[in-house]
Amino acid sequence: MTQKSNKALCLDHLEKYAEKDLDGIKEMFSENIVLRDWKIRVEGKEKAIDETRKNFRAADSIAIDVLSVYENKDTVAAELKITVNTTEELYVVDVITFDTHQKIKSIRAYLGRGDH
Repeated sequence: MTQKSNKALCLDHLEKYAEKDLDGIKEMFSENIVLRDWKIRVEGKEKAIDETRKNFRAADSIAIDVLSVYENKDTVAAELKITVNTTEELYVVDVITFDTHQKIKSIRAYLGRGDH
């Protein structure tokens, strides 16, 4: 079986997130994942899934526009425009690292600005 690129895995994750596919996301997370953004930091798959579930419950809809993607050996950085509930726009950079089994071992999200 051919392995996907980390960039493709990152885009898969973002698609699952926009679809609020918790089971699909859970399958992509490593057991020791670290999830961090401008508000929270959690360690471990179950805590990361719980945090993701909270985000999904708080949003009726999530749309993700990928503005640019950068990839190196085990890390992908994606510049995103995330629209929550069709009105709230967030500009975010997700830095996602992968383990040797192509599972997500960390997601660090940085809040940005929408201006150029």
